[in-house]
Formats: sequence, structure tokens, C-alpha cells
Amino acid sequence: MLTGGETAALAVIEATVRLLPGALGDDGSADSDSFEGGILDWPHYTRPAEWRGHQVPEVLLSGDHGRVRRWRRKEALRATRTRRPDLLSAAPLGAEDQALLREIEDEARVGGPGALDKRPAVLHK
Repeated sequence: MLTGGETAALAVIEATVRLLPGALGDDGSADSDSFEGGILDWPHYTRPAEWRGHQVPEVLLSGDHGRVRRWRRKEALRATRTRRPDLLSAAPLGAEDQALLREIEDEARVGGPGALDKRPAVLHK
């Protein structure tokens, strides 16, 4: 429940302004927004590298942009499979996505990372 229309109006303004060329500073930013392309977002981490017993995954500290990109996509697919599997049937999934989903399924069968996903989606200091 909103006490007035101000919050709703700000949300509409924000969503509209994001569509204007140059509004984000980087035209590619909106392409990586959460839920872009029908897939939920990947987990986001911040400093420090360990917080309350949770570690930032090694791959994110590696500096290997290809591995980071693959990890992010896999974790986005894992989150979607776990929380909104209905979205996967309508999402535009390529061959790499299909391979990542097979990996996720295999990991879940053997008790890997996706089996009991109790990691927080976002870690903040």
C-alpha cells in the first residue's frame, strides 16, 4: 500500500528515463538488467571477499572475463531454474545455455552447487 502516488510516479519515471538514449551512461547497461531476456539475474557480490562466513566465488576474483561471463550466465540460469522454472520454456536459450542447464541438472543430481542452494543472492558489507 502506498501512502501517496509519489513512489509509484518515481518508479514510472525511472523506468521511462532508462529507455532514453544516453540516460544510463552505457547503452549496454540495460541489456544486463535483472530479468533481461526472461532469465533472472545472477548473484551479486561486493567487498570484502569474505563476509559473515560467505566467500566470493574464486572465479569472480580471477580476472578471467570469459570465466566470469560463463559463471554469471550459469548462475542466472540456476536462479531461474530454482525460483521460476516456468520462465525457461519461453526464454531464448542458445546451445551454450542448454549445455549450462545440463551441467546444473547433473550437479543437482549428485548434490553439487544447485542441490541445496542456501547462498544469499546478494552479499553486502
